[in-house]
Amino acid sequence: MRRSIWWILAGVLLFVGGCAVITAGALLWARSALTRSSGEATLPPSGGSAASSPTPTPIPPGVLSEARALEAAFTSVYQRVSPSVVHITTRATAFDLFRGPVYQEGTGSGFVWDTEGHIVTNNHVVEGADQIEVILADGTTASATLVGADAYNDLAVLRIQVPREKLIPVTLGDSSRLQVGQWVIAIGNPFGLDRTMTVGVISALGRTLELSDRPLGEVIQTDAAINPGNSGGPLLDLEGQVIGINTAIRSPSGGSIGIGFAIPVNTIKRVVPELIARGHYPHPWLGASFFEITPAFAQAFHLPADHGLLTVQVVPGSPADQAGLRGASQRVSTRFGDVFLGGDILTAIDDRPLRRVDELVIYLENYKRVGEAVTLSILRDGRPMTLQVTLGERPPG
Repeated sequence: MRRSIWWILAGVLLFVGGCAVITAGALLWARSALTRSSGEATLPPSGGSAASSPTPTPIPPGVLSEARALEAAFTSVYQRVSPSVVHITTRATAFDLFRGPVYQEGTGSGFVWDTEGHIVTNNHVVEGADQIEVILADGTTASATLVGADAYNDLAVLRIQVPREKLIPVTLGDSSRLQVGQWVIAIGNPFGLDRTMTVGVISALGRTLELSDRPLGEVIQTDAAINPGNSGGPLLDLEGQVIGINTAIRSPSGGSIGIGFAIPVNTIKRVVPELIARGHYPHPWLGASFFEITPAFAQAFHLPADHGLLTVQVVPGSPADQAGLRGASQRVSTRFGDVFLGGDILTAIDDRPLRRVDELVIYLENYKRVGEAVTLSILRDGRPMTLQVTLGERPPG
């Protein structure tokens, strides 16, 4: 009996011991597995970095070659056209009551028009200057004389006396073919930094630039950086053709904010030859003044049209007078001032509807010449009529 008990106890101990061995083995295996897992998560592979590097995005086929082609186009334009761009410096004398004569200096840009020494720039660059100097791309400096200027279109022509081989004229494009989004290049001398190139696109076409005393119509808007000193420099297309002349910027700070304006080259081609030949540009002229009709004005004074231009005055002997256009026949005082009534209402010119005086002025300036005829559509006493007017030349002043 006692021997049986011992055998039972021995079996129990062997069973417990076997379980203990199995448990210990399982714990050791789990610990080893955790250690290996931890090592794989924290240790970098041989020769690697702790953080995996992102895979670079491959450049699509052709993109880099297209970018380099555009880059080459920009470089080519600059190499070909920058020798035609000039730096203009001016000097004027003003009189100060306490200091006496005061010398004022200005700077701007321009470009070579022909091998006769004609240089095109903005009128405001050289207006009022006593002395004008032109510096060519090779550093040649020459005194310039003013050949002609047109304040309305802000264009001027200078002339310098240098060897013909130093003059590289620009190539002119066609601004009627321009499109919004087209690449453009400006070259000029912003802040006196010679032959600086900036690039952008055409932001808008046909803008009206409201100057202090007149509207300047059909203007190109661009986001190519234009700053003081760029005035008078060329705006170019990717073929290196002049498509405009950089004229103005809109900026609260005085520097470029991406809103610049250029006079289109078709205006330059129309005005510059006249400046060279005559010294001035003959502006087409009707010889009448107008007041813009609004719906409220028409209702208040019982007019037969709620838009158009009410003729206020016709200059005696002017083209409008010779065609029979009638001015106001009565003057009415209101709390807002005097109102002139009874004149013909101009509703269209050459079948182009008119609502603003600016529209009439811009049409005459950009599309008509002295001696050409226009058809005026008018309302006289409520009845529609047409008048044929042969445009004259606007008197100076």
